[in-house]
Amino acid sequence: MRPAVAALLFAALPLPARAQDRAAPLIDRCTAATCVAQLTPDQVLIEAEKLITAKRYTEAKPMLAALGKLPAYRVQARFLAGMMAAQSGDHPHAAAMYKAILSEDPGQTRVRLELAREMLAMGQGQSADRQFKIAQQDRELPPDVAKTIRAVRDVIRAQRAWRLDVDFGFAPDSNINNATATDTVNILWGGGTLPLTLDERAKAKSGVGQTGSLSAGVRLPMAKSTSMLVDFDSAGTNYSGTDYDDYQVQLAAGPEFRLRQGMSLSAEGVGAQRWYGGQLITRQLGFKTQFQTVLGGRDRIGAQLDMRHTDATFDDDYSGWQGAIYGTWEHAVSKSLVVSSGLFARRDWLKGEAYSSTEFGALAGFGGELPHGINFGVSGTASRAAYDAPIWLFSTEPRKDWRFTARASLGNRKLRFMGFSPELQASYALTDASLEYYKTSRLRFRFALARYF
Repeated sequence: MRPAVAALLFAALPLPARAQDRAAPLIDRCTAATCVAQLTPDQVLIEAEKLITAKRYTEAKPMLAALGKLPAYRVQARFLAGMMAAQSGDHPHAAAMYKAILSEDPGQTRVRLELAREMLAMGQGQSADRQFKIAQQDRELPPDVAKTIRAVRDVIRAQRAWRLDVDFGFAPDSNINNATATDTVNILWGGGTLPLTLDERAKAKSGVGQTGSLSAGVRLPMAKSTSMLVDFDSAGTNYSGTDYDDYQVQLAAGPEFRLRQGMSLSAEGVGAQRWYGGQLITRQLGFKTQFQTVLGGRDRIGAQLDMRHTDATFDDDYSGWQGAIYGTWEHAVSKSLVVSSGLFARRDWLKGEAYSSTEFGALAGFGGELPHGINFGVSGTASRAAYDAPIWLFSTEPRKDWRFTARASLGNRKLRFMGFSPELQASYALTDASLEYYKTSRLRFRFALARYF
């Protein structure tokens, strides 16, 4: 199917021709054995285009090399070099040329479409779909091209597709055990309160860990508008010793139904486990459903329901059901920048009433691609949580929290080492709890190398 998809794009996106000069290439118009001509850069560009159209690549290469030395013509030279490589079947080199242009100017929609086409030719359907998705945000796309892109994306989604994201690095953390920073807490005792000094192990500890994550997924076609999704996610952080090591894995699988163009519904069974301090602390089984639809090409809304049963091996009071519902909206503010917002609600029905809670919150984010290969993102959440019953050791009133998170990430995909690009993340979490013992703050940095296959 992929060759047919590439052909469809070739029909919709022909090589731009310069109608103002359709004469034969200057080389063919020479009448002497030695031909000398003085050309402006624009004229050299026209001659190079003619030679590439005629598939005379050997003669075009010196012209492109000369143009590439002029900053004002570097983009055109790279674009034509990419076209020449694509027509020669050297798809990796063509993709590299297009990526170089987009790293300097992510707003080049035509170049992005050519890159997507090369990714299709290399069998990278998921990566191509991502480029098509960004290109769709361009309001100046001709209607026939926009229609073709939608058709191509539908074909990609109907085919077998896979993804694999890997990263590794190190993470300085102000609170590796997510504990309170207070030295003493008050407990109820004999009709009054008694201050107790906390053991050092109960206080917040800082540290630097080695961290990594792996995320993989596959979409298997089952019928005309139905696919089977299989997703695997894992992440972990290793500290000195085992007391605060934290690892988790999750596997999800289930069908995705394409209800119509730009609208889908999925339902997946979910299983997850988490290890902390060298011990298995939770097992989860449940399901999640997700609905999303595209509105007007630049907006997307989605809703997700996640229900799981947790088996807490460290304390049975934390075992029980957990459910969450999310509603999100995304809007493309430009060709490569997206703003998002949403609301969420969460309910924990645990065996211990004092640990069962209801939480409501809001989220917001902004991110995308910038020139020079820079990718960035900023996001945050704010929520209010109320617990069902008091923890009698600390208070006669149920606990209530204000919770805030903030996250920023910065990467550069233009810089590569064996295919991996650098990323920097910073995250901050604050819990302002009505009980002193549960007040926490955590600042974490993450320096990593990431690769997206």
